[in-house]
Amino acid sequence: MHYNAQVSATQNFLRFFGLVSFVVVGPACKRDNPMSAQPAEVIAAADNASGATDKTPLPGVDVSALEDAKADTFYRLVATLPSPCGKAHSLRTSVTTDTACKRATFAARYVATLLADGAPEAFIQGDYDKRYKSFDVKEIDTSKAPMSGNVDAPVKLVEYFDYACPACIGMKPKLDQALAEHAGKAVLFYEMFPLEARHPDSRSAAKAALAAQAQGKFKEMHEILFLKSPAHKREDVLKYAGALGLDLARFEADYDAADAHVDSDIRQGETLNVASTPTLFLNGRLYTGPQDAKYIGMWIEEEFAVNR
Repeated sequence: MHYNAQVSATQNFLRFFGLVSFVVVGPACKRDNPMSAQPAEVIAAADNASGATDKTPLPGVDVSALEDAKADTFYRLVATLPSPCGKAHSLRTSVTTDTACKRATFAARYVATLLADGAPEAFIQGDYDKRYKSFDVKEIDTSKAPMSGNVDAPVKLVEYFDYACPACIGMKPKLDQALAEHAGKAVLFYEMFPLEARHPDSRSAAKAALAAQAQGKFKEMHEILFLKSPAHKREDVLKYAGALGLDLARFEADYDAADAHVDSDIRQGETLNVASTPTLFLNGRLYTGPQDAKYIGMWIEEEFAVNR
């Protein structure tokens, strides 16, 4: 396939799934302003000295949705992609012989699912590298953050978002779906990251959400702020608070005091290199996959299996 065709295929795939951050398509709202894997060819040579691609089915990995050409690509990829656990062998070897690598089967399923959904090979290799060649786990303070789900769930999602960001608006139902489909396994914490240079009233929305949280109505305000976006001026959010039956005098006082919380969220986001919204972390690892409930759910299931 020629380079331009590869780029076009990648763009079409990412437009459909709305990747969190991608240099060509870039649907995210941008801010204005420990493993070193062996080369794929070395791994392939070590695992398969004969040079022939091993097409033996992998246990626990269903490739029935792949047509012949995609199945061939799958078996070639699992022979050349490195272990998702930092071992000096291929993904295939991890799945078939490395029982200590809990991520292996999930990684192979992820590759197969991306192929079935039309992801170009170059994208799959890049996404795999981002996900499995780095185990940079961030420490994120969520002690004051609003949340959805069971606070004791083993999978902790943290979203940095902006109520006026179109990509965040698109991400919301997908996160809601992923949480509902994996209830009890994951909890989602909300960190405010208003991009005021682009969305002048987004700080007001963040403050309104936090003021509603103080009266136990965060989820209700969260829904309204996205539904009414970008109508987030002070007079707008006061109307929303009234419609929710909140104590307006208390709401206004909490709204005015919420700047410190918003500033704290922004500072923490900056230390984590958050530069666009939405930015999502799962158990401290940056989410790099497609903005789709299915893929977010696959990450949740993997983290659940590894951390339970």
